[in-house]
Amino acid sequence: MEEARVRRVLNEIFDACVDAAHPKAILPAHLPEPPAGRVVVLAAGKAAASMAAAAVAHYDRGLEPGRIIGIAVTRDGYALPAAPIRVVEAGHPLPNEAGLAATRAVLELAAGAGPDDLVLALISGGGSANWLAPAPGVSLADKQAVTKALLRSGAGIDEINCVRKHLSRIKGGRLAAAARAGGARLVTLAISDVPGDDPSVIASGPTVPDRTTLADARAIVERRAIALPESCRAALDDPANESPKPGDAAFDGAQFTIVATPAEALAAAERAARAAGYEVLNLGADVEGEAREVATEHARLALDARARGEKLAILSGGELTVTIRGEGKGGPNQEYALALAVALDGADGIAALSGDTDGTDGGTGLATDPAGAFVLSSTLQRARAAGIDPAAALADNDSTGFFATIGDLLQPGPTHTNVNDCRVILVG
Repeated sequence: MEEARVRRVLNEIFDACVDAAHPKAILPAHLPEPPAGRVVVLAAGKAAASMAAAAVAHYDRGLEPGRIIGIAVTRDGYALPAAPIRVVEAGHPLPNEAGLAATRAVLELAAGAGPDDLVLALISGGGSANWLAPAPGVSLADKQAVTKALLRSGAGIDEINCVRKHLSRIKGGRLAAAARAGGARLVTLAISDVPGDDPSVIASGPTVPDRTTLADARAIVERRAIALPESCRAALDDPANESPKPGDAAFDGAQFTIVATPAEALAAAERAARAAGYEVLNLGADVEGEAREVATEHARLALDARARGEKLAILSGGELTVTIRGEGKGGPNQEYALALAVALDGADGIAALSGDTDGTDGGTGLATDPAGAFVLSSTLQRARAAGIDPAAALADNDSTGFFATIGDLLQPGPTHTNVNDCRVILVG
């Protein structure tokens, strides 16, 4: 397997997955007719700026100046021009002061919308960190501490967002309550980045009913051994912080549409793999679990396919987790790739890519972080030649350092969408 060629094919498959979910391509068909009043755009997440820009381009044809307003809050490094929508960069995965101030403005715009207005919520993954409105008595520092502890615990995104929703004044349906108070029409268009495409989990479900409870949040904290600040513990014990449930009047007449899903994006990757001459084993877009354990299982599938002489692309999506025990830097996709490389042990004829479709997988928390990594037959050989022990790097959760040293990081930069992970293993 010639490595330059296979890297190119892996990149083409990954790009097909990302392109299938870009707002410029998929959003216009879902945008509602303009209202008699204003279009109030409230966007959050890694695709916030690109979704807002697509909405402006669509409505600019028929709306006079002043009839489209709003704020798009995206992660640092993901801004795009979307005037007249104001674009704000905020922290991710840890929330920050910029997100706090911007969310205050978001809630004010929502509350100020009237019966002739359309509140257009444009939601994507990352919105949970970008929109920050702590429950009464909870500080920004407290929310940062809880978020950091949850991320390090190995908790799944549904667990993390359950706790977030019950420590918030915007998540878990509360934005809907603010927007509907003045009688505005509420339409939410979302790009899903969560296994199962549950609307209440995407960006912590700010405009939809929440079926989880304060008791659920407390149970997660207990199960994951999270040391809560006292303010957060008190908030989770306060019935006033229960989220709006199905049947609440806040959701009367509200519309919610998912405009792109991980499964659709993975289907585009499958088409690209077949076009490159591979048969495909699609493991689905909802794969979850500890990154290194999933990688070990996928390595077994690849080795079995090689033994049968197959030319096969093994595809999977979903969102993996990492329980951090070491001091290194990395992310779920990079950890998966490192664990896969260790499990494959330099097997000829197998190559892989694991990447986050938003363009960043972790490392330093910056938009310049890698999206993931490549695994080639020569990966372990080159690492050992550079003096790196692959098993030790994995034990230290130092996948970024490992792949940076040998030049096998995947670094597309911000993609301005987010449909979770795309993992590709090519056999033969």
